[in-house]
Amino acid sequence: MSISIDVGAAHSGTARLGIREIVRQLNSALGATLVAALAGSKDPKISYRWARTDGPEPRPEAQARLQLAHRAWTAVSSVEGEHVARLWFVGANPWLDEVSPIEAIKDMRAKEVMAAATAMTEDRFSG
Repeated sequence: MSISIDVGAAHSGTARLGIREIVRQLNSALGATLVAALAGSKDPKISYRWARTDGPEPRPEAQARLQLAHRAWTAVSSVEGEHVARLWFVGANPWLDEVSPIEAIKDMRAKEVMAAATAMTEDRFSG
């Protein structure tokens, strides 16, 4: 039996958080290097600075990627658990043409990423 996710709940939960809290949660879940990569930064430690209250804010396009990543993380980890969600983020994904969700998020393939997250949690192939 599969468990369906509420994509709307993942979206509203992310929308209620400030960007610094989103970065803190992603840093904790995925690590700073992956968070920087999915945001499109070449600096592997930048997400530590983004998370600080007195730190710089990510560029608007990086913020959009971070919000997408948080939505996908919330959707997958709430059903599959954190360990599986981490593996999902870094592994080649058939729903994303065999690239990882990290790469798809960096390319801002939002609709495809969320469809892949839904497919993962519902144990189905959506392509």
